Amino acid sequence: MSARIATVSRDTQETQIKVSVNLDGEGRLSCETGVPFLDHMLDQVARHGMIDLDIHASGDLHIDDHHTVEDLGITLGQAFLEAIGDKRGIYRYGYAYVPLDEALSRVVVDFSGRPGLYMSVDFTRNTIGRLDTQLFQEFFQGFVNHARVTLHIDNLKGVNAHHQAETIFKAFGRALRMAVAEDPRMAGQMPSTKGCL
Repeated sequence: MSARIATVSRDTQETQIKVSVNLDGEGRLSCETGVPFLDHMLDQVARHGMIDLDIHASGDLHIDDHHTVEDLGITLGQAFLEAIGDKRGIYRYGYAYVPLDEALSRVVVDFSGRPGLYMSVDFTRNTIGRLDTQLFQEFFQGFVNHARVTLHIDNLKGVNAHHQAETIFKAFGRALRMAVAEDPRMAGQMPSTKGCL
């Protein structure tokens, strides 16, 4: 399989974002978004997904974090779609359960070619640091729309909102790692009876 890397830029009147991704990386992150808690969550995705991410974002944070968080999800999704290629030989499906103290989350992903987000999370606080917890839905919606994946996110338990979010992003990274991995028994084959994804 050839190198699965991609770099995508998105420039609007609200944000300027550049994302580079290496699906076969070592879990390294270089990240400047201006949203500290989001940087912390992206570090979880890189580390637990064994995906190298280089992310630089500049947005209208003087208004709020919404445009930066949403557009980053969009750009990350575009980079994943480009890096994954035609999906031949991958496992396609990935899932993970991740605990952190009292919190437990489950994330399941399918590189189906069909965008769909099914997210069931009742955050116990409206903000973590300064980040509005509603924006996590916007981040993941942007990602699934542009990576063309089906994504189920369920926070099963949690009292501390930081723990809830961290288990979600760690599980997201782990599920991605499983889904994009090369399946030696599927070498060169499309993981679908339709013959395309």
